[in-house]
Amino acid sequence: MVKIIMHGCNGKMGRMITEIIKEDEYAAIVAGVDTYTETANEYPVFDHIRSCDIEADVVIDFSNAKAVDELLDFCVEKNLPVVLCTTGLSEEQSEKVQKVSEKIAVLKSANMSMGINLLLKLLKEAAQVLSPAGYDIELVEKHHNQKLDAPSGTALAMADAINEALDNTCTYVYDRSQVRKKREKKEIGISAVRAGTIVGEHEVLFAGTDEVIEFKHTAYSRSVFAKGAVEAAKYLKGKNSGMYDMGDVIEF
Repeated sequence: MVKIIMHGCNGKMGRMITEIIKEDEYAAIVAGVDTYTETANEYPVFDHIRSCDIEADVVIDFSNAKAVDELLDFCVEKNLPVVLCTTGLSEEQSEKVQKVSEKIAVLKSANMSMGINLLLKLLKEAAQVLSPAGYDIELVEKHHNQKLDAPSGTALAMADAINEALDNTCTYVYDRSQVRKKREKKEIGISAVRAGTIVGEHEVLFAGTDEVIEFKHTAYSRSVFAKGAVEAAKYLKGKNSGMYDMGDVIEF
């Protein structure tokens, strides 16, 4: 049984993870941390990580960037591994995450979906076979109309995985409207759609002569990210210090 502290337990993702873990016989939330405590939780909730005195095996963090620094300090002091899911970290915070990983196990991924991370592995293999054979690579991502960043972090992670497999020889092209010229062979085209309530859709095309191969992932709800975070927490229990990602969780 993996004992988890849910940091940001009363946010959307925290509540979703709470419900998922109720059905998981191998994990349990033993404490939560959230500034909003006026909610009936089945575990004790503290308004600050420093107030939490419950022993646990790992922390799952879905909070906000302002709370991450003190969380990292707390985890180092308690020798607690942490699944870090909060986004929007500053450059300084990202550097701190790297330093902290020298003392404890930290798992951080651009996307917590197990499906997305499996797809990253498959894209690397496909790129190594298809790009030398002359296939063009295009990536289209779709998200809801409230998303602020474009392209998504997941889209960039996909492009980076492909580029890494090709010895980082590719360039990313986000807009073809300003230049009239033929497509370069070493381009990875990246397009973003923002519309409606689309949770997340990513499609990668490998287009050759008279043949197109498509890799596609669609998230129908945010529960796929919550499920990934739970699997990550179970994986991280007892791990040595270091930086981990979801690729380690699904290693095969």
